[in-house]
Amino acid sequence: MSHILHRHTKSALPTAVGGDGCYLIDANGKRYFDGSGGAAVSCLGHSNKTVIAAIKAQLDKLAFAHTGFFTSEPAEELAEFLATRAPDGLKRVYFVSGGSEAVEAAIKLARQYQIERGQASRHRLISRRQSYHGNTLGALAAGGNAWRREPFAPLMIETSHIAPCYEYRGRLADESADAYGLRVAYELEAEILRLGPGTVMAFIAEPVVGATLGAVPAVEGYFKRIREICDRYGIVLILDEVMCGMGRTGNLFASDYEDIAPDILCIAKGLAAGYQPIGAMLCSADIYSAIEQGSGFFQHGHTYLGHPVACAGALAVMQVMAESGLVSRVDRMGGKLRDALHTVFGQHPHIGDIRGRGLFLGLEIVKDRETKAPFDPARAIHKRFKAAAFDAGLICYPMGGTIDGRRGDHVLLAPPFIMEDAHIDEITGKLSTALEVALAT
Repeated sequence: MSHILHRHTKSALPTAVGGDGCYLIDANGKRYFDGSGGAAVSCLGHSNKTVIAAIKAQLDKLAFAHTGFFTSEPAEELAEFLATRAPDGLKRVYFVSGGSEAVEAAIKLARQYQIERGQASRHRLISRRQSYHGNTLGALAAGGNAWRREPFAPLMIETSHIAPCYEYRGRLADESADAYGLRVAYELEAEILRLGPGTVMAFIAEPVVGATLGAVPAVEGYFKRIREICDRYGIVLILDEVMCGMGRTGNLFASDYEDIAPDILCIAKGLAAGYQPIGAMLCSADIYSAIEQGSGFFQHGHTYLGHPVACAGALAVMQVMAESGLVSRVDRMGGKLRDALHTVFGQHPHIGDIRGRGLFLGLEIVKDRETKAPFDPARAIHKRFKAAAFDAGLICYPMGGTIDGRRGDHVLLAPPFIMEDAHIDEITGKLSTALEVALAT
């Protein structure tokens, strides 16, 4: 009998005992292609010897030193690596243990920044519906994932939610992509004015929406207008790249595509590729200066901030990516995989949309391709799909509630950057099998 409180109490999970490149192996020897990188985590696969050696070497030197007393060489080197490559102005890095912690830190920093600059009335946070920013209470409040939020709503901070930039379902038939992007961006301004500009501290968004919508990028120009609106009203722009960043969309930072720089940026998952638990929050020099010249300290902290072994592992991952040209390879392999998905599913009567960037791709499952009508949520197509894919030896990331938290199904793909051409047929073949099984039951 297991004493673990598993995510699902009635699931009989296989035991993972090994990893081999793009594959995980269970105790029975079955191999599973990791087509979602867990949750967009394992970008280097599961057996990178360089990263493993770097972690072992760091353990021989120093395992832990509390950041209330010391800094460490791996943390300093990793911070320099990130800050010198980050969007313009992001010069300070705060290391945490994962994405939810990064978002929590970002929300708190945005609030403290407003206080330090004499704007203590600014406490409201605006986000987007159908977003996901993490599972701690602050991050959960920021997110717009309805079924995750519902049980804990009474415990959450007050947050406003505007429409996502979800072209497949939001753009009107007679509306250009530019006009649609402007229309949904202006929802932010309308919400700021409704709440009162002097009360709003920050707006948070994913450059490419991951878990809840299934790899949905914004239309061109949307985030530029968002940046302008935030600047106009003195609001901190937080971009959550926990899932879509660190090379996943073909640039090291997903916001590079938008040609803007946020005030605060959150990363995790691919930062250490699953070899160690780590996340980070990057902030602008202006925000850091306000803290430095004000109270002098960020009123926040966790025990394992800047953990030397985690930072050493993440630094090795970043160096492997840089030296191997893996980020540029993501564009090439992502294009090939997307072309294959269009070839196999582009005219499928139950695939309504194929979307994403780089190796961060999504398929939206529909009952009727022409009307975009979703399946009855009672059928739980996404759950059936996940089980069928797993049985076929493919790990992917299906989810329900795509449209409004209740209706709609999609599948998210985020395979390792090291995947080869031969893996593409394996992915599409096993997706086809899973879709057939899910629709037949």
